[in-house]
Amino acid sequence: MKVILSQDITNLGEEGEIKDVARGYARNYLIPKKLVMPYTREALSLLESRREQIEQRRDEKRKAAMDTKTRLESEPLNIEMPAGDRGRLFGSVTSATIADALAAQGIDVERRRIDIPEKTIKNVGTTYVRVRLYGDEEAELRVDVTPAGGAPQPSAPVAEVDEARAESPGEPAGPTDTDGAAEPHADDDAPAPPQADAETERE
Repeated sequence: MKVILSQDITNLGEEGEIKDVARGYARNYLIPKKLVMPYTREALSLLESRREQIEQRRDEKRKAAMDTKTRLESEPLNIEMPAGDRGRLFGSVTSATIADALAAQGIDVERRRIDIPEKTIKNVGTTYVRVRLYGDEEAELRVDVTPAGGAPQPSAPVAEVDEARAESPGEPAGPTDTDGAAEPHADDDAPAPPQADAETERE
C-alpha cells in the first residue's frame, strides 16, 4: 500500500516521502496513529502546499543533527557498572543504558539509533558505538565503562597525618648523645638542698 509520511519514522523514512508498506501495517498502525496519509490526489495536493515548510524543517533537523554529533564526539561518555575482579560486568551496558546516560547530560537520542558492535557491552573498558542521527548523518561515540566504586580514595587530611605520626612508637623523647642515651638535664648535677636539723626546729 502506498502512503505519504506525515512525519519522520525511524527505519521507514522522512516527512513528505512516499513509501510502500504492508496494508495491515498501514491500516492497523500507521494511519490510526496519523503517522501517514493514504496516497490520494487530495493528500498529494496537501503535500505540495506544505513542501516549503517541510524543507525548512529538514534544514533545522540537519543543523540539530550536526550539533548533536559535535557534542557526542567531543568527549567520552563515562558509565559506572558493578564488575568482578577480571573486569566482567554484573549485567551489561545496553543501548537503553547509553540513551539514559546521554539524557542525563541533556542529549536526547533514541535507543533504537544507538548501535553497539556486540549488541551489549559486558566488560569494563572502552567501546566505540555508532549513533544514527538525521538522514545519513552519524556520530561515533566513545563509551568508557568503569567498575562502580573503583575511583581512588582521597588522601588523608594533613591534620590526620600529623596525629598519626604523634601516636607512632619509637620516637625519641629528646636529643641524645652519641651512645644513644638521653642527655642529662642541666639541673641533674646540682647539689641537693641542705636538710633542716630536726632537733634545731624543735628548739
